[in-house]
Amino acid sequence: MTPSLDEIFDVVRETGASDVILTPGVPPVAWVRGSMAFLPGEPLRGDGVGDVFLPLLSEEQKTRLEELGDLDFSIGRREIGRLRINLHRQRGTLSAATRFIPLQVPSFEQLNLPRRVLEFARLPRWLVLVTGGAATGKSTTLAAMIDFMNKNYSYHIITLEDPIEYTFHHHRSVIEQREIGRDAVSFASALRHVVRQRPEVVLIGEMRDLETISAALTAIEAGHLVLATLHTSSAVQTIDRIIDIFPAAQQGQVRIQLSSTMQGVCCQMLFHDQSSRGMIPAVEIMVPTQAIRRAIRDSETHLIQGMLETGQSLGMQSMDMAISRLVAAGRVSREHAVAGAHDPEKMKRLLAA
Repeated sequence: MTPSLDEIFDVVRETGASDVILTPGVPPVAWVRGSMAFLPGEPLRGDGVGDVFLPLLSEEQKTRLEELGDLDFSIGRREIGRLRINLHRQRGTLSAATRFIPLQVPSFEQLNLPRRVLEFARLPRWLVLVTGGAATGKSTTLAAMIDFMNKNYSYHIITLEDPIEYTFHHHRSVIEQREIGRDAVSFASALRHVVRQRPEVVLIGEMRDLETISAALTAIEAGHLVLATLHTSSAVQTIDRIIDIFPAAQQGQVRIQLSSTMQGVCCQMLFHDQSSRGMIPAVEIMVPTQAIRRAIRDSETHLIQGMLETGQSLGMQSMDMAISRLVAAGRVSREHAVAGAHDPEKMKRLLAA
């Protein structure tokens, strides 16, 4: 029998699962501390996922699911948290991937983030990017930044999310959370109008296409602090991804825009923490110096990697430097460090030194 929504929340509370996957033909699957485990029970029947989730949808959501084959939405439970849910069709049936979002936003200390990341939340304007693969904690890091601003500054903050994940209460700041598909047609459409809404801070859940990135750059030049995510694995790849999405004729102008407005890139990767049985992030940090800005402007981003490794006094570090420090602290195994390194051979030499 397919677990109900309440039963999924019970699994999260009892096991500490971050994700629960429901696919017909196999029992429910939970991801606990980065490892997959089948839950007790019979394989799910073909129509079971639909029986649980379709009654939760509006008619508009049902139409989108029917037309596109995928739908993202979220459901909350008071005093527990939220589930971010992706419904999708596979082999003619519905499957669901659910991600648990706790009620309380973790602090920077709880997330084991470098102190330099906190400094990005103190910036008055321009662009800060939090990047990494799926399930690497990007949304949680951004939420921690917003929570810090909310408690320490009097800002008007607008978040654009698909769907809304963490929910915020007003403290010193006023926070508006707009869900794409419900409160706005698209990221790009919402960004085109955000200038008239007078925010100091704009959070973009994902800069996923040319139209969104172009609208984000316009918002940045209007003087807002823009926080956003990308699915990229390094600071250099992040910059190149943004530039390469534009037609060749526009790339020179985009390089100039990025070189003058980029304030920081924080790229995350999660590892098993040997000291707590939880997960711990390794974080690559780029802080644009004049040399880095010049490298972006002059199409020499290949030079930036070396600048990260020599910019430790400014709080910068490459991903492999971050991983090796976690190994030295006894938090990450050598095996996992080499497997996750951008340059495995260099990591082996670094750990052997």
